[in-house]
Amino acid sequence: MESGYNVPLYDSERIDDLLTHEMKIIQSHEVFCFSMDAVLLARFASAPKRGRILDFCTGNGAIPLIMTTRTPEATFEGIEIQERLYSMASRNVALNGLEGRITMYHGDVKEAVELFGHAKFDVITCNPPYMPATSGEKNISEHFAIARHEIMLSLEDVIRTASQLLKNGGKLAMVHRSTRLIEIISLMRQYGIEPKRMRLVYPRRDAEPNMVLIEGMRGGKPELRIAPPLIVYENGEEYCEELQEIYFGRRDSLA
Repeated sequence: MESGYNVPLYDSERIDDLLTHEMKIIQSHEVFCFSMDAVLLARFASAPKRGRILDFCTGNGAIPLIMTTRTPEATFEGIEIQERLYSMASRNVALNGLEGRITMYHGDVKEAVELFGHAKFDVITCNPPYMPATSGEKNISEHFAIARHEIMLSLEDVIRTASQLLKNGGKLAMVHRSTRLIEIISLMRQYGIEPKRMRLVYPRRDAEPNMVLIEGMRGGKPELRIAPPLIVYENGEEYCEELQEIYFGRRDSLA
């Protein structure tokens, strides 16, 4: 159907405000919409002025879209295995007039080396499935199951493939569940990516962390810098000042 913009919309799709730089994003309640996790990662990951940045499991393309506002000349690519989400991501690029900066690919992250070649990227970002394939409730739609569970892509797949695609000195930035932090660090080091920056995310001041933002460098030397904790909600259900600045465009980085 016609959207009133320069791209078509299909059944159940809508256009939402991405809450930064007047950008818009196509979403649907039938698939896994972007969440705060993607916003946090897009603001945490290194954003070099120039270079080539790849987003694994790009979904509807929220992370590359947001990251274009942080770096003036870098180019972005995204890879997504689900055809419907790939279609949404491609149309989101067109919706925001970013065809010259973002290219989307329909494919499997595990086959990305064959697609792109070795040592081609300066930064790789990933908001991967958080739960092992054997855990949690999977009596949900295929779209949600693939986004939440490691059915088609494991944490090791992500880190091994990133290590092959990154240039020496290139960076892998991820958002994940904090309960899997040790596994993340172990796999990064196993595949030659040294953890360099980390920030824990807490839903509230009196709660345990539920997310971790972490970035490692291909071939880097050991030195991990841990940023102050990010407390999402202050004073009940209000976002903390830092997040309000992120969402309302007064701040572009969580680094």
